[in-house]
Amino acid sequence: MREGFVRFDNVVKRYQMGEVEVNAADGITFNIDEGEFVVVTGPSGAGKTTVLNILGGMDTCDSGKVIVDNMDISAMTAHQLVGYRRNDVGFVFQFYNLVQNLTALENVELAAQICRRRGGTKAMDAQEALRNVGLEHRMRNFPAQLSGGEQQRVSIARALAKNPKLLLCDEPTGALDDTTGRSVLELLHNTSRAAGMTVVVITHNSAIAPVADRIIKVRNGKIKSITKNDNPLPVDRVEW
Repeated sequence: MREGFVRFDNVVKRYQMGEVEVNAADGITFNIDEGEFVVVTGPSGAGKTTVLNILGGMDTCDSGKVIVDNMDISAMTAHQLVGYRRNDVGFVFQFYNLVQNLTALENVELAAQICRRRGGTKAMDAQEALRNVGLEHRMRNFPAQLSGGEQQRVSIARALAKNPKLLLCDEPTGALDDTTGRSVLELLHNTSRAAGMTVVVITHNSAIAPVADRIIKVRNGKIKSITKNDNPLPVDRVEW
């Protein structure tokens, strides 16, 4: 495990909303070690999504530095960020974002085909990715034929098929019932442990926080607290 695999150093991001300037990220600083399962939590408007967007290369900071695996992504051009998003980061969103006229297998294959990892690392076989999330029996089904939990598992398989360095999850259980949400959280947690993958979960649900290795709480664009958790709670003991 490498320390400081992800580093935010005094990151600032401002948005102009009419005549009002909003400090979405106001000097945010934190480190995440390689292979950690991290939860970033806080109320709506706290700055969680801004952190995810900058970390995922979907937005840029106004000042400060963002390092991922020794790459300064805050200094990347728009073209370089496209490659970073495609090759190095896996995304899991609240509402799945699956291509409706493609089967589960085809959705995952599409992600694997567009990924060209540096150093010769190959994308995972799409069927293997779906087996890993327990959907070997649903590969030929279209999204409309799948439950919400199954669709979220397809989106996780799609992200994992890229063999990403970093897996970013934006409210991955937000659209699911408690039982299904718990199973999805357990899948993400087990993935982090089995693959040694760095997983960052953005959520307003503070009940999820005790399962994390590191808990980052944000409020009003600032870090409220950072807690290193040496004894994460098993997912099956989370009280939703």
